Amino acid sequence: MVGQSSFRRILLLRILLLSIPILFLGMAVTFRKARSSLLQTARQNLEQSAVRKAETIQDSINALQTSMAIASETAPLQFGSPVTASLFLKQLQPQLPTDVRCLQLKDLETAEMIASTCGNLVLDQVATQDWPKQRQPGDLNHLQTHTLTINQLNRPPQTDNTSQLTLLLSTPVYNTTGQLRYSLTAQTVIKQTESPAPWLLQGNTIVINEKGTFLAHPLVGKVGLNIAQAGDSDRFQDILNNIQRGDTDSRHLFNLEGNVTEWIAGFSPLTVPVTAKERETWAVLAVTPADSALQGLDDITQILLILTVGLLAAHLLAMLYMARDLALPIEQLGKYALRIHKRDPIERAPKNFRIRELNHLAEVLDNMVGRLEERAKELESAWQEAEAANQLKSEFLANTSHELRTPLNAIIGCIRLVKDGCCDSREEEVEFLQQADKAAIHLLKIINDLLDIQRIEEKKLPLSFEVIDLRQILKDVVDLEAVQIQQKGLELHVMELVEPIMVRVDPARLKQVLLNIIYNAIKFTDQGSISLQIRLEQAEDVVTRPANQPVGQNGHRADHDGEDDTEWVVIAIQDTGIGIDPAQQHKLFRPFVMVDGSTTRKFEGTGLGLAISRNLVEMMGGQISLHSAGLGHGTTVKVVLPIFSTTPESSNGQDPPKEAASVTEPAVKPTVIS
Repeated sequence: MVGQSSFRRILLLRILLLSIPILFLGMAVTFRKARSSLLQTARQNLEQSAVRKAETIQDSINALQTSMAIASETAPLQFGSPVTASLFLKQLQPQLPTDVRCLQLKDLETAEMIASTCGNLVLDQVATQDWPKQRQPGDLNHLQTHTLTINQLNRPPQTDNTSQLTLLLSTPVYNTTGQLRYSLTAQTVIKQTESPAPWLLQGNTIVINEKGTFLAHPLVGKVGLNIAQAGDSDRFQDILNNIQRGDTDSRHLFNLEGNVTEWIAGFSPLTVPVTAKERETWAVLAVTPADSALQGLDDITQILLILTVGLLAAHLLAMLYMARDLALPIEQLGKYALRIHKRDPIERAPKNFRIRELNHLAEVLDNMVGRLEERAKELESAWQEAEAANQLKSEFLANTSHELRTPLNAIIGCIRLVKDGCCDSREEEVEFLQQADKAAIHLLKIINDLLDIQRIEEKKLPLSFEVIDLRQILKDVVDLEAVQIQQKGLELHVMELVEPIMVRVDPARLKQVLLNIIYNAIKFTDQGSISLQIRLEQAEDVVTRPANQPVGQNGHRADHDGEDDTEWVVIAIQDTGIGIDPAQQHKLFRPFVMVDGSTTRKFEGTGLGLAISRNLVEMMGGQISLHSAGLGHGTTVKVVLPIFSTTPESSNGQDPPKEAASVTEPAVKPTVIS
């Protein structure tokens, strides 16, 4: 037909249209990954190079200071003889651990030059006011006294693309009587190992002091300038901020040479002893162009292009053969499917294909009719279930609206009677208000049940676990329901527990569960009694609880191997009420389900009480069950909870060994309320 294409063409074009972008995307991702890996390697190498450079500078300064302090103790310097001192300095200069360009011995009293290895070269003035004027005999602390300054006057020559740090280190010289007389100053140049080779990534050296002044830089013109006068001032300031915190890291610079070339800089802090008491923190950077870090990216790009072109060619050839092999069997199966409704019952789909999946597809076509019939039956069953669910929803909405309207009408009626002044006395007003209050409480209970079941289904209902005596909860529940039991003329039999039974539960929620159960027992019992019994059982006797779901420390079930020795308390509430048909008992713990769901039923309720109770008990690590022998034979509801053990073994996560299964009745004394 016009506007349609063949299967082969569509298959070939679609696969190519999908594969080509994927290949190019893979190439781009690989390229970016390779670039990021190379940059990350460069950043790590430069960061370590900066650490090594900082250690080298610090070691050089410390070694020079030590050597000069030792030299200050020699006699040629202490006597201050110009000839002897000059000869000594010339011999000392090549023996010092750093590249010392000039040594000068100056008289501090007359400010005259005693001896110098560099003639009359003028060096920066050195601060000596912190040096002790008199040396105590045997005191070696003066060996640590020195002054380190930056050489700004008559710096040694430097070429571009090489970094050198020029410093002045001065040491006091005391005469034979221990008085401060001379200063020994060394002009030193500290160089770092630098290589322009891209693969080494040692980087050029940049040194910045705390004030932001470049002390060393691969560009001669920037030595002595402040970072505010150079490019990337914000990035340099960020590096100084990190240096003050003692951090070691790397950054990218984009205006190091005054152009747009990208540089990678690793930096490390350098703590320099300016004097014996004062220290400064300098930033040592190892910088290299980003092109050096990405030197191997061109080779990777070339390899990726060759691989991509080769994959495209191989992919195209494979698609041509695959389209032909796929199209022919599918065309045959398509013809068979077109006439499947009028085929001969013994006719089968063609299966002589070389592709196993297409042979399987032929078998699927043969069984399709039978499977469709099965699906039709399943849809009919699902439709019936949906109708039942819809009926259940309608009954719940009708019942809930009825349950909400009844107390609400009572509240409105009582309030209007009081408001309109229809009461003859204050006592009658109070009586109407009490009725409105009871109706409001009943309405609040219905709304709380609706909210609780919603939060339970959404798993958002919080529980506050406490270790509490079960007797207190039972007492509170009995006290709350005793009046209603007496009003209906029923008898309440309660076991009075002598010994405490400690459980780890949410007291408010457990009280809610017991109130719901006793309320149902009162509601469905017109005459007779309600009994509340408590007994203790071992784990093997709690038949309602699966053996492979023990209770964990948080009150919930936890799966583990081994025997469970948990002790349980069983609370049984038995009534002599109307009972429940055994065929209906399995539905009572489902939300919104009632045995009689009509709005004309005798007993009120929304059908949420037992559903909420079951979820709450299970969230507290227990179980709840209901049993009735049938209509007119009463109902028994059992709540089973784990007893909280306070033994040292249980606190360590190991329960003490138990004997064979047994049932222990707690010490009780029967109490009858009628």
